Amino acid sequence: LTFNMYVLLYTILAGLAILPLFLYLRNPYFTQELRYTVTCILLGLRINRIKRSKPFYSMLDCFLDKVKKHPNKQFIVFEKSSYTYRDVDKQSNKLARALSQHASVKEGDTVALFMGNEPMYVFIWLALAKLGCTAALLNYNIRSKSLLHCFTCCGTNVLLAASELRGAVEEVLPTLREQSVRVFVLGEEEEKCVTEGVNTLSSSRIQQASDQPLDAQLRSKVTLKSPALYIYTSGTTGLPKAAVITQERLYMASSMQAISGVASDDVIYIYLPLYHTAGFMMGLTGAIERGNTVVLRRKFSASNFWDDCRKHKVTVIQYIGEIMRYLCNSPKKDNDRHHKVRLALGNGLRADTWSEFLQRFGDIRVCECYGATEGNVGFINYIGKVGAIGKEHFLHKANFSYVLIQYDTEREEPVKDSRGFCIKVPKGETGLLVAKITAQAPFSGYANNQQQTDRKKLRDVFVKGDLYFNSGDLLRIDHEGFVYFMDRIGDTFRWKGENVATTEVTEHLIMVECIEEANVYGVKIPGHEGRVGMATIKLKDDMEFDSKATLEHVKTSLPSYARPRFIRIQNSLAVTGTFKHMKVKLAEEGFNPAMMQDRLYYLEDSKGYIPMTQEMYHSISDGKIHL
Repeated sequence: LTFNMYVLLYTILAGLAILPLFLYLRNPYFTQELRYTVTCILLGLRINRIKRSKPFYSMLDCFLDKVKKHPNKQFIVFEKSSYTYRDVDKQSNKLARALSQHASVKEGDTVALFMGNEPMYVFIWLALAKLGCTAALLNYNIRSKSLLHCFTCCGTNVLLAASELRGAVEEVLPTLREQSVRVFVLGEEEEKCVTEGVNTLSSSRIQQASDQPLDAQLRSKVTLKSPALYIYTSGTTGLPKAAVITQERLYMASSMQAISGVASDDVIYIYLPLYHTAGFMMGLTGAIERGNTVVLRRKFSASNFWDDCRKHKVTVIQYIGEIMRYLCNSPKKDNDRHHKVRLALGNGLRADTWSEFLQRFGDIRVCECYGATEGNVGFINYIGKVGAIGKEHFLHKANFSYVLIQYDTEREEPVKDSRGFCIKVPKGETGLLVAKITAQAPFSGYANNQQQTDRKKLRDVFVKGDLYFNSGDLLRIDHEGFVYFMDRIGDTFRWKGENVATTEVTEHLIMVECIEEANVYGVKIPGHEGRVGMATIKLKDDMEFDSKATLEHVKTSLPSYARPRFIRIQNSLAVTGTFKHMKVKLAEEGFNPAMMQDRLYYLEDSKGYIPMTQEMYHSISDGKIHL
């Protein structure tokens, strides 16, 4: 080699050596971006192969492949029992045969599961999948009218209920019998005295059935677009709606663990209800896709959470809503950091709780996600930036056409330009998230509810004839591409001509020393436009409401129009089954002391927060006290 060639070679090597530094200086998230890009490309290739496969490759097929790959690996750990992949396969074979023989379940049926978290839930779902059936996952907390609504809206043929929920079933039994629904309660043995119309599917009947594999022809009509599940919205704003989860959608949602870096040797802790998207798709079927071990718990327990994690060597946890706050509010222990948890996957984590969680429980990577059960777009915060629900990525943009548009919270409709089209918001401003409905990003809607399905669609958004999914969420995207959740459009309210974001007010209220939780919403005032702010709060243990400190904090941190005029104090705040605050009933009860037993305070401009009286309520309602 000549001298010049050596110089050129060293120059190239030097350039390659400093390239990572150059890329890092230009983009401090370069390594995370690169890792995420490679993961998404590999995952995309795998999903495309699955979509093109003949015959159709379902999540059930994925499970059966894992049974072949590691039959003796632990799949489910529950209380004092554990089940390998082979055990679960055989149990589901038995159940499929029992359901076919004793409940006449066949391909094309929709079967409702009405039970809590337990291994039987998984066995039954797999059994139904082997028979080519669709599972409707009922919230076991609902009763009466809501239960009937959820059951009938997706054309269910059969109801399978846990024995402890027999009473709830019998309440609606006359209507179920009118609809010729076959009702089965799971039990240890056949019961001698049974209610007419309620059958018992006993353990002995199930165990007598063969555990040999079922013929794949039993599910031969299942396709990529077939409904795999019906999962119900939380019903925070009315009766739940049954979101249609196709086989394709199930596989896509189950890939969240893969995107987040979960591996086959991880152990994931699932305590979220299996009737919901997070517990079932991101948790259970995500674990099947990865081939890892699930530690299943009946329900969340803050006092047992970390003990369970230590006992079972849990490496991945899920969270949703207020879960992380509950953990941070639990009594501190010397062994808070003694665990193997390396990743927390979920959504709804507030920035202040996020920081507190990491400080207390150690170096756990938090992977915050965003998406709706029925939605056609989502985000993931693969960087780990505190407070963000996701980050934009060029591959994501190439596959999903989404945009933030201007939204009028008073008129409750998108803002239109002179041509009648929606207006995009610039970077850094809040807007309504909408996503174009395409073959790549479909919106399957709600079962037998065309009206509600159409309400989630926006037409002629930017050009005549286009069609977008309305997320109902107000988001903000900063100049680095980080995405932040601001509010639900139904939760944001307008007062004194200004928009008030309930999430922002909540975050400030829980910074007051005495306040543990806060739920903020708007209430109507006779003779006034818009809604005025009100907050229902839960106080910390052994603390009284500090009206002076609360006043000082809201005055220094919030503009006058955003300060809660009314504060209601409760011993506990009502949440949905997925730990989201309930607002509708509180807003309906308003600020009338006669409507509640709780303590109520009113923000009087000159005196601060003072106890609310019935006389004050009438004066405000009559317009004698001006707000």
